[in-house]
Amino acid sequence: MFGKTELGEGEEKKVKVEKLPAPKEIPAFVGKYLVDQKNRDANWVRKLKATVRRNPKGEKAFDIRIFDEIQAAVKKVTVKDYTSLDERPELVIYEGWFDEKSRQVELEEKPGLEFSLKVSQDVPIFTEAEIRQKIEELSAPGSTVFFYLAGSPAYGGPLGRGAAIVELNPDYPGKKQKKYILHVTDVDGMEPVGKGQKMFDADEAKKIASYIKEAHHKPYY
Repeated sequence: MFGKTELGEGEEKKVKVEKLPAPKEIPAFVGKYLVDQKNRDANWVRKLKATVRRNPKGEKAFDIRIFDEIQAAVKKVTVKDYTSLDERPELVIYEGWFDEKSRQVELEEKPGLEFSLKVSQDVPIFTEAEIRQKIEELSAPGSTVFFYLAGSPAYGGPLGRGAAIVELNPDYPGKKQKKYILHVTDVDGMEPVGKGQKMFDADEAKKIASYIKEAHHKPYY
């Protein structure tokens, strides 16, 4: 890629502009720094992504911004490179620089850290029987219960892939109406975002609970 710099009337010089790389996994020694020096959980560190650009401190030196791509997806932000986060600083967890040759790392905590740690907290993982019981406890038409997911079309939340929402159908027992309706939705922070996408409906809580349990587990990092 080239830009143009004015030198004088009628004269221009082409200047090469660095193309910044797309986000990728955190360099291993930077991840080790976060675990050893910042006392961060290794599983949490492994799910983070990094954007970099060259730093004039050395031939192998780079500026770095670390972020959680799942939270970016929930916010509908596409992170293409380092500069993509200029307008969304709340998504940046750590910012600083590193040197691949000397293995020196300097990182500053940013606003996104507190939020990411909160969202990554441990939450109860229910058995299929417990999920079924919570569904069967729904009594008021239109009432809901939700469960965090580690696998679904959605994003966000402590398990990474949104939440399943089970609703006691307010139109049941109308004609062709099932008792329960299952939706999957994004989670912003710890709260589901609306009802999201309808998956299916059923009269049996057992069927709904079995489906949810397939994706209600600790994430596989």
